[in-house]
Amino acid sequence: MTQPVQGIIVNYRVGPKTQTPKECIIQFTHVTSASEAGRLVGRKVAWKSGKSKIIGKIVALHGKKGLVRIRFRKGVPGQALGTSVELVG
Repeated sequence: MTQPVQGIIVNYRVGPKTQTPKECIIQFTHVTSASEAGRLVGRKVAWKSGKSKIIGKIVALHGKKGLVRIRFRKGVPGQALGTSVELVG
């Protein structure tokens, strides 16, 4: 059985005056370049907390070091920052 691919929620997507709780920046542990991260665009991820699970989709790259941007169906809470997500599809 293979290990699920894990990623860490780095931050929300932020601007000078706005913060978007539905979009987060994610760093996957095995991804180190934009070309590797580009293959993940379109896949689904899940953030789990106890019984609840919030599903999101990788929508774009973020920078050149392999970070990706995920848009969740519902906004994730502040406690989600620094926690892990895993690829589900």
